[in-house]
Amino acid sequence: MSKRAHLRKDPRDFTGGGIFGLPKTGGTTGDRLIDERIKGLVDDWCCGETSGLVQELIVTALKMGRDCLPVGDMKLYSRAQKEMRRSSLVFGPFDDERKISIFGSARTKPDEPEFKAAVAFAKKMREAGFMTITGAGPGIMEAAQEGAGRDGSFGLNIKLPFEQGANPHIDGDEKLINFNYFFTRKLAFMKESDAIAAFPGGFGTMDELFEVLTLIQTGKAQVVPIVLIDARGGTYWKTWFRFVQDHLFRLGLISDDDFHLFKVTDDLDAAVEEVTGFYRNFHSYRYVGKRLVMRLQNPVTPDLLGKLNADFADLIEEGAFHPCEALPEESDEPHLKDLPRLICTKKRGLSGRFRQMIDCVNAS
Repeated sequence: MSKRAHLRKDPRDFTGGGIFGLPKTGGTTGDRLIDERIKGLVDDWCCGETSGLVQELIVTALKMGRDCLPVGDMKLYSRAQKEMRRSSLVFGPFDDERKISIFGSARTKPDEPEFKAAVAFAKKMREAGFMTITGAGPGIMEAAQEGAGRDGSFGLNIKLPFEQGANPHIDGDEKLINFNYFFTRKLAFMKESDAIAAFPGGFGTMDELFEVLTLIQTGKAQVVPIVLIDARGGTYWKTWFRFVQDHLFRLGLISDDDFHLFKVTDDLDAAVEEVTGFYRNFHSYRYVGKRLVMRLQNPVTPDLLGKLNADFADLIEEGAFHPCEALPEESDEPHLKDLPRLICTKKRGLSGRFRQMIDCVNAS
């Protein structure tokens, strides 16, 4: 798959603006002649608007070489970069598709109710227009890919000391990516997803879920819908929720607003609605400097604008919410330029409250 085979139309800035805020300079080795040679090489390679960043990657690699870093470290950095490149190339042709990452145990058997629920949920999400991203292994991962279908799913397989092969629903597909590192795999899960669903699972499921919650709570990743799904009558996530309430919240380790970041349910239709309803009017957002720009499907009415400014004033650093057109800084997302917008100078953090605001916009 050539790097020129598909230019990603959607920058998919899951950070909400942090990626766009990075400088585009090429960096320097400290040697003018070497810098000129690197720039010439990059120019000859025709990297377009990313030339400065490509130059910086080369400069960083050369510095690591001169730092005489251990061979093991260099292998790790090199392999991680290759895995991230491969991931971007695989997902690139599907930028127009909404996607949901589904987590859950590899040990769940096909005759268990959680397996059957995952099949049904992924099928419902595909019918709602979402592709599925899973870990490509057995258990809940296989169930989700069975439900989504081969054409409607991606598999992010992890290479383990005890071999975990891809399940038959994704094995051999061009949308299967093999990762050596959990951190690059989790980056792909988060970066490419418009929603997260988790079924009962072990350490890996907890790791993935808590990382997602941490990134969103701290503002390092965009707010997306998160749904925690039990089989009908199941108590796995209900028990987890009680733990979060009785220990994390009671001790003041999380805030009341953080409970708005996820939904626990054993009703598959309610789970689907939690995801699809999030995008009923809301489309996406990004930061431009200190300003938050929220892109919508439909413009806000005067009544809704008044309600937002009255009920969510605690989100505002200064000024108020007001409608606007696409900002010049958003020119790198031309496919979104005609969407109506709300803009404000938002306080950083407060992700749970911001999720409540999105729900209010969608309810209008």
